Amino acid sequence: MTGKIFVVGMGPGGQEHISPKAMEVMQTSDIIAGYKTYIDLIKPILPEKEYASSGMKKEVERCEEVMQLAKEGKTVSLISSGDAGIYGMAGIMIEVVNAHNSNIDVEVIPGISAATSAASLLGAPLMNDFVTLSLSDLLTPWELIVKRLHAAGSGDFVIALYNPRSKTRIKNLDVAIETLLQYQKPETPVGFVKHAMREKQEVHYTTLGELKNCDIDMFTTVIIGNSRTEMVGGKMVTIRGYKI
Repeated sequence: MTGKIFVVGMGPGGQEHISPKAMEVMQTSDIIAGYKTYIDLIKPILPEKEYASSGMKKEVERCEEVMQLAKEGKTVSLISSGDAGIYGMAGIMIEVVNAHNSNIDVEVIPGISAATSAASLLGAPLMNDFVTLSLSDLLTPWELIVKRLHAAGSGDFVIALYNPRSKTRIKNLDVAIETLLQYQKPETPVGFVKHAMREKQEVHYTTLGELKNCDIDMFTTVIIGNSRTEMVGGKMVTIRGYKI
């Protein structure tokens, strides 16, 4: 008997930000699988469940383990922080199942993304067209990332940056800032949030010209405004054009 795979976006991690549907499928699954850090966030909420955890950079192996469990008739929830379909596990899980010519059903359950979590804490910076860009060149060539930065800058998009800086990727954010300064003024509003909607949450405002000097790490989501973004009542807002 073949089981089923749910790829679940668990949002920031706290129970109050997990959708009822995501909670339902995790409660009814035989096993919850995922990256160890995310498992540690869910265990206190669902302590009675069986878990299968793995380390970073084990995404393919994790998906193959989940597929094998489903082949044995298990219903498995594979969890991702934020939304599983945005830099999460949804795509690779579907790819792995397809590569093995399996008929296992894969259902993706959406969650609150890092971009929307950060945006809500900053105000309303995503009120008009925006793009998300990851500055991690682990799976995407750096030249392509820079090309996309130019496209986003020339298109006057608000930009939500994921994976902005790590211990080994120090200069990627600096290059991104220098690239976007070709299109936006140094005083363009920028907001960044660390550990959005988690215990160590920090919310900060700065400008594009000053962003290089800020303390940014892998737990940070950066939102860079466009030519219509302003600070309104202490909040970051991208003006859509309503007559007030």
